[in-house]
Amino acid sequence: MRNEKIIKSLIELIRKAETQLPSDVKNAIRDAFEKETSETAKTQLKAILTNIELAEKHLIPMCQDTGTPTFFIRAGVNSPFLRNLPNALTEAVKKATQEVPLRPNTVNPFTGVNPRNNIGEGVPIIHWELVGGSEIQVIALPKGGGSENMSFLAMLPPGVGVKGVKKFILECVIKSNGKPCPPVIVGVGIGGGADMAMELAKKAILRPVGERNKNKRVAELELELLKVINQTGIGPMGLGGETTALDVHVEWAYRHPASLPVGVLMQCWAARKAEMTIYPNGEIKIK
Repeated sequence: MRNEKIIKSLIELIRKAETQLPSDVKNAIRDAFEKETSETAKTQLKAILTNIELAEKHLIPMCQDTGTPTFFIRAGVNSPFLRNLPNALTEAVKKATQEVPLRPNTVNPFTGVNPRNNIGEGVPIIHWELVGGSEIQVIALPKGGGSENMSFLAMLPPGVGVKGVKKFILECVIKSNGKPCPPVIVGVGIGGGADMAMELAKKAILRPVGERNKNKRVAELELELLKVINQTGIGPMGLGGETTALDVHVEWAYRHPASLPVGVLMQCWAARKAEMTIYPNGEIKIK
């Protein structure tokens, strides 16, 4: 399979992520609209739903901030296309910037120079997971700057336990208020080290809304946090209401006895993502 086919498919993957919100998120927003009792909140949710509809109809980005190009890749080590993927991703982002189009969002942190192609040192951001087999799964996650700014890391004293973890997460949501464009999906990473906690938190937002963690205790924690967060009254766009979060997703890992890392990040209502699979025979499917 020629590299051009992979690049073309990646461009379509990015386009889909930018213009078509996943059904689980759309359904959650519709449900929130039906259940809301605040007229202000319902007005905001209706505007969001209209925005989603127009983006899909006209195949245009649903938000003026088209995000930082970020990819999660689960790569089968025996795939014949693995070696070509990094260059293909870079080229696809460059072309998608013009074709979708995407807002140029990469800026040199020292000079302020924007190359205007969404490429730069360390970008696109690629999270790799190597697995057995010959298939490659690529998830595009164009995450906006407003929600990314509401990211938090704490190295809590282990003695605070789960109670302290819950307190920190709630404080993060209250501090964020309307800045990440709620209703949000709250991603939480608990354990590992500082870097791993934040990566777990970002992986958590990839899970579909309503899908609970397989660990029963963690699943109960997710539901408890969701209930409490929606009692804050922050509401859609921070203007009040019963829907501050569409869901809370927690991922976890074992930790060092002296550390209790907790990463928290917010995903805005435009919880954009799209997935594609590259099969060893050269077939590519986007969903």
